Amino acid sequence: MATVNQNKITAAFIQQFHDTFEIASSQTESRLLKTVVNRGRINGESFTINDMGTVEMSATGARLGDTTWTIPDSGVRTVLMSDFDLFIPIEPRDVPKLKAVPGDNYMNLSIQAKNRKVDDIIYNAAVGTVSRTSVDDAGAKTVTPTAIPAGQIIASAFGTLKNQLIKAKSIFRANECDEHNGEQLYILYTSDMLSTILGDTTLTSADFMAGKMLQEGGVGGKWLGFNWIPYEKLVAGGTANTKRTVAYCGSAIHYGDAEITGFDIVTRGDKKHIKQIGGTHSFGAGRANEKKVVAIDFAVPAA
Repeated sequence: MATVNQNKITAAFIQQFHDTFEIASSQTESRLLKTVVNRGRINGESFTINDMGTVEMSATGARLGDTTWTIPDSGVRTVLMSDFDLFIPIEPRDVPKLKAVPGDNYMNLSIQAKNRKVDDIIYNAAVGTVSRTSVDDAGAKTVTPTAIPAGQIIASAFGTLKNQLIKAKSIFRANECDEHNGEQLYILYTSDMLSTILGDTTLTSADFMAGKMLQEGGVGGKWLGFNWIPYEKLVAGGTANTKRTVAYCGSAIHYGDAEITGFDIVTRGDKKHIKQIGGTHSFGAGRANEKKVVAIDFAVPAA
């Protein structure tokens, strides 16, 4: 008799459903926003970044001679805003069944998604092209898609990651764009870079705390003159089995956003009064100066 009833009895037991929503492993804040120039709220479809080249003094020349003018190269970069939205439906009938109050956690998920998108926008602005308008002596305007110069892209064939990092630092020094000019230098690193760096004893043994900083993913310290920022969503490099990371000055990238609707919770009368969490935001970022950005194509294991 016990054998016959054992499954039927247990099938009638009350099941306790999970009464909270678990948040998947995700980034909780924008890591890159604190490293760039934040232009704040933008009104309009775009914003501009003015750039100007350097000038040098020259010998005066003959007495009572003509004035020699030096006209610096200048241009205006235009950054277009892009709109993104996120809406999460919550079926009202699910709330009492799950004994859950999803508002806080769903809102956290939305904010986390926004912060990750901010980082994507900034990274792509660093390695991508920016529209630059210049005016020649005759007053004619020229609009040019401006990319990172080839001389500031360090290919994987240059050498080891260690050699690439040293080269990147020397480029900033040659361009007068380092700490001696009041700049903060940043570099994005991935788990692949982390493995390479921590596996090189000549890099980590000289500075244990710097190695520890990398291992823990902290951003509070410097190493090789860079502030290290974790970021995994790098694009492919110029050759097979490479990814493109970027090192940059704090003044190299300008960012702006606009909160079109913000994230809020509304009741959708057209959807059987379902709850909806979400909103629409507008983001934009652009590179202000190519000399302040160095791209590094590093080798990664073949898939």
